[in-house]
Amino acid sequence: MTPKNSANDTLDRSASVPPARPPPAPLWATLVATFFGIGRVHPGPGTWASAATALLWWLLTRWVSSPWQPATACLLACLAVAAGIPAATRVSRAAALKDPQFVVIDEVAGQLITFIAVPAAWKSLLLGFILFRGFDIVKPPPLRQLEKLREGVGIVLDDVGAGLYALACMQIALHFGLLQ
Repeated sequence: MTPKNSANDTLDRSASVPPARPPPAPLWATLVATFFGIGRVHPGPGTWASAATALLWWLLTRWVSSPWQPATACLLACLAVAAGIPAATRVSRAAALKDPQFVVIDEVAGQLITFIAVPAAWKSLLLGFILFRGFDIVKPPPLRQLEKLREGVGIVLDDVGAGLYALACMQIALHFGLLQ
């Protein structure tokens, strides 16, 4: 008979202990990251967030005079980025996912960037929506590399880049009178 506390009788209890779950994200981070729950709408939460942003931007332009619209779009996009990076970081940590599909504040930021210095007419809103979603989905270089940055920075900055690509295309379309 072997002694009771021999090495052969020792159980590996670590195998039966589930891994520690990260704490849930704070409410503010969840609200910001999901754009007040729009990120939970399926299918295509990013598309829903972009569409909601375009609609909200159109409504907001009814109260903001034309000369102030570019500055307003810049300010709102900066606010979405500044609040979105820490919110996306906390929510992705809590979900234990690198880029959760329900984090859509990045789409809000990118879509707003698309509309900087663009008249809020139905043609420009539709084209801006299509261009931004296209660049966000395809992720031409270097957007794919931006996506690899850490946590909320990578989640948000690739969509900022997609918004800048879409903005450049919008400005070209405006320059050549394609949106009149």
